[in-house]
Amino acid sequence: MAEQPIHAGMTINDVIKKYPKTMPVFNRYHFDSCCGGAKTIAEEAGHVKADLDEVLEALNKAALSS
Repeated sequence: MAEQPIHAGMTINDVIKKYPKTMPVFNRYHFDSCCGGAKTIAEEAGHVKADLDEVLEALNKAALSS
């Protein structure tokens, strides 16, 4: 399997800047991309009680889509 560009240690803001198409995914999982945007994906997933693997899969799918 190819390496995924987005990983749990990346901050929400960094992901959005690099992959704007991920914004709907963050919204779907109720991630705070404004005040909480400096948190890592893993931190925010824990905060909103989202499945980290599921979130990462959705983010990478969005980032790699045409």
